[in-house]
Amino acid sequence: MMSGHVNMMDDVLISQLPTPLLRSALRALVSQGSAAQKTFVEHVRARLRESTPAFPPARDLFKDQASSAAYLSSTRCLFSSKMVQDSLLHLAHFLRCIPEAKIRWNSNDALELTLEKACGDIVQAVQALKESRPEPTLDLENLLRRLRSALTACQSYCYSNNLSYPFTRSLLQLEDVLALLYPSSTFKHLNSTTNPRIDISIDSSVAAKLEYFQLGPAKVPRLFNGLWQMSSPAWGSASSTKQNAALCELVRRGLVATDMADHYGDAELMYGSFRNRLPEEVGRTVFAGTKWCVFRPLDGPVTTDFVLAAVKERSRRLGGRVELLQFHWFDYNAKEYLIILEKLVGLTKSHPHLVSAIGLCNFDAEHTQEACEYLIAKTGNVGVVSNQVQYSLIDSRPKIKMASVCEKYGIRLLTYGSFCGGFLSEKWLGVKSPDVYSEAVALTPSQRKYFDMIMTWGSWSDLQHLLQTLKSIADTHGVELTNVATRWVLDNPEVGAVIVGTRLGVSSNADSNLKVFSFKLTPEDTARIDAVALGAHLQGLYDKIGDCGHEYRH
Repeated sequence: MMSGHVNMMDDVLISQLPTPLLRSALRALVSQGSAAQKTFVEHVRARLRESTPAFPPARDLFKDQASSAAYLSSTRCLFSSKMVQDSLLHLAHFLRCIPEAKIRWNSNDALELTLEKACGDIVQAVQALKESRPEPTLDLENLLRRLRSALTACQSYCYSNNLSYPFTRSLLQLEDVLALLYPSSTFKHLNSTTNPRIDISIDSSVAAKLEYFQLGPAKVPRLFNGLWQMSSPAWGSASSTKQNAALCELVRRGLVATDMADHYGDAELMYGSFRNRLPEEVGRTVFAGTKWCVFRPLDGPVTTDFVLAAVKERSRRLGGRVELLQFHWFDYNAKEYLIILEKLVGLTKSHPHLVSAIGLCNFDAEHTQEACEYLIAKTGNVGVVSNQVQYSLIDSRPKIKMASVCEKYGIRLLTYGSFCGGFLSEKWLGVKSPDVYSEAVALTPSQRKYFDMIMTWGSWSDLQHLLQTLKSIADTHGVELTNVATRWVLDNPEVGAVIVGTRLGVSSNADSNLKVFSFKLTPEDTARIDAVALGAHLQGLYDKIGDCGHEYRH
């Protein structure tokens, strides 16, 4: 097929469309399925290979804000189109130009923010490299070492000129991929333990007002900090210093449990570095929940050593024990997942210094029950303590089947999406339905996903009715609309905790979120909410999408 041939009227339309509308149309096309997405990426990759972005001299790269921004934008195109190694060459060039251009910056000025974005780009590029599972060739090792050399040279420049170093996250991520691909290679690690200890204590008066529940051997708050936003630069990037400061504020308020995953950028590395710098008495209270997500068939048989290696990998990145390891599996027809779960549960007994408890992630009711029954038959116990699923006033599918499975086996749900990407907030009350691809609205990919969920659940008018109801109840209790939406989820007995997405170092809503523990919904409040959110809306959503997690399995 000739990729450039379209009919004349379509060609005119494409050539005349404003850029925002053209991007909107392209997103709509790519969202239609894997075939369209593959065509898009392959076409972009082919064109980029025909004309790879140039390596401008340092004086041109940093002559103004627009020049450096344009260079980083072209580099993002490289790693986003799976030209990862090309992108690493360009990012190394960017780093080498910093001391060469002798640029200087101040705290939070435009240049420092640009460098923090560049750090986020390196993190994402290296993450893309990890997920591509490359052959550990000598050429790749040399490329990674050159990138590391550029990072350390930039670090020396910053320290000698009394400048903040914006690339700590990049160094941690790069050292992790070197350790992953070249475990026997010798190079000097930058030991995070040499970083200064964090002087922090938990405000007991605030922590006492939180609600808690038992999750395996640990007693944890019913609000978790969620690091999903670290999986993409779409939510913004911040330096490790700003991220640590944000985590300190959360821990100080007693929000000591954090959820992350092996594919959320450098989330595990960042959190591990943070918690290992805490005072011992505080460090003992923090709780790290991460994931082992299997998205494709395994390359070999399931053995104890294979499962142990996966646990050790996550423990290494966290710099210690994984308090909760949540397991996601791509295909229920491939029954190896049952054997993996059995071995994971066994490791909580044989290797408690590595992993404390096992949970599930995006499992439906049928296969949660299957896993529990299998584990009971093999070990005599349920073994798993939790299942992480989407649960909100818009998507309350767990009510249909999952709730009874949780009650039967003593499992608690950790819920995400409970704010529905921020749509369950006063910001959207009385607002017209957004153009989800409009650059003026600037929705994140996650928000577009939740908008689709709203449209599957009902209409924008239905959402407005729900928001009006929540606002009325919130005003009665003197809290915020989002607090009522969260309280409703927490009041379901199968729910252990709500995971609140946290844009570390970019924005914070900790004080607002804590208000959820300051009030209780009355039976009348709950009945009013249920009348608007559930009923035909819930059943219709379930009929269209299926049970929990089905949208992640095709």
